[in-house]
Amino acid sequence: MGSFSIWHWLIVLLIVVLVFGTKKLKNIGQDLGGAVKGFKDGMKDGSTPEQPVPPAGQVTASQQPPAADKTTIDVEARNKS
Repeated sequence: MGSFSIWHWLIVLLIVVLVFGTKKLKNIGQDLGGAVKGFKDGMKDGSTPEQPVPPAGQVTASQQPPAADKTTIDVEARNKS
């Protein structure tokens, strides 16, 4: 009773195929494979930095403060004048 024989596993497989159907099992397998592949790609991409770190003292365009937008209004400055 400790382990299952091959016949037990074949009966379980037959019942699963009868319950879910081959098309549903194929879709589940494709979805699971795509999820595993996406996870592996994400882990590979996560290990490398996306942007190189600039040397100290250099300021890149992304680190500069954004220019003031002409369409916005500074409420405090408007109230003071």
